[in-house]
Amino acid sequence: MMMSMTTTDSTPTERLADEDIRVLLLENIHADGREFLRGKGYQVEAQDGALSEDDLIEAVQGVHLLGIRSTTYVTERVLQNAPDLLGIGAFCIGTNQIDLAATSRAGVAVFNAPYSNTRSVVELAIAEIISLARRLHEKSTDMHRGVWNKSAAGSHEVRGRTLGIVGYGNIGSQLSVVAEALGLKVIFYDIDDKLALGNAKRCSTMEELLAEADVVTLHVDGRPGNAGLFGAEQMALMKPRSLFLNLSRGIAVDTDALRGHLESGHIAGAALDVFPIEPKRQGDPFESGLQGVPNVILTPHVGGSTEEAQQDIGRFVASKLRAYAAFGSTAMSVNLPELNLPVDPEKHRLAHVHRNAPGVLASVNTLLGERGVNIEGQQLATRGELGYVVTDVGAEVQPSVLAELAELPETVRLRQLS
Repeated sequence: MMMSMTTTDSTPTERLADEDIRVLLLENIHADGREFLRGKGYQVEAQDGALSEDDLIEAVQGVHLLGIRSTTYVTERVLQNAPDLLGIGAFCIGTNQIDLAATSRAGVAVFNAPYSNTRSVVELAIAEIISLARRLHEKSTDMHRGVWNKSAAGSHEVRGRTLGIVGYGNIGSQLSVVAEALGLKVIFYDIDDKLALGNAKRCSTMEELLAEADVVTLHVDGRPGNAGLFGAEQMALMKPRSLFLNLSRGIAVDTDALRGHLESGHIAGAALDVFPIEPKRQGDPFESGLQGVPNVILTPHVGGSTEEAQQDIGRFVASKLRAYAAFGSTAMSVNLPELNLPVDPEKHRLAHVHRNAPGVLASVNTLLGERGVNIEGQQLATRGELGYVVTDVGAEVQPSVLAELAELPETVRLRQLS
């Protein structure tokens, strides 16, 4: 597969062979993802750690595809200094570390893995609920100190208890099903209208959930509105001696307030896998006000970090990046209009990201028709302020015609694929 690309700020470049496509993968992306892209002939550079904004700007020069996880932030400034960048793969669930508005303005496609590590997070949540209820962390710590503390005091079964899930998306809903199988009663709260699974009961307010739940677990996304979602006010509304988990976003919880409620005994135990500030690299120091508090489980953002999940994520996101770079497919893109395109190597393909305005398709087709370009197939999708039209043509489009398409006032990004 060969391709050329242009934006409104440049003229068409010479085609790039697959072996000229440069890929940068950060934060220890699974080897299956790396090898998949290498197997397509791409030049792949992989690094274990995250990069700061300045270091990322330097690293993405000449890079066409970028892969990150949750700790590298792709800002508007990075995008403004990455003219060759075509696509970004978030090898995780969340995309709040990427400025999606800026990627859309630049015509850069973003892909993530919304389902691949769902089961891994659910299993960790179940394990932590049981561990907190049985106070296993404290008992294990005592044993390591040589203390034999064989007592049932403060240890409970989870069967018959009420689990309150805040955020009933992919993870929250699957947790609901697994928790019911263990004998937990499940209630949930979500700002969107979600269908309850099994015997789960929807709460109309978070306050209703907090008053009833023996265990509260957060599974919300990283949108700005969720910053500070769970603070001293919400903790005070929880049942006395209840348990609290956060495996979603560190910004959602006031950890200082949580420490206070743990030390007072109002909350009997907590487990956190995410934190407001997290180290960028393996082995970097970590600090939290919750360190040293009894019956608190702290894990280093490993909810989705099982070998099975990371393997699935590596393959899934890498394949989405490949499909976009090679064929123009935006299926499951986070920010661009979605087109699931067939692979047809016998045709030439124009991929045109544009501002969603009346008459763009007519302008494209009129221009191609007047220049003698025969259209053999075409698909169009829109999403908010963006449109995306992919046109299959029978012959290679001349650079002069590409230049005219690029100069249309609505053009955001234009690529020729073949």
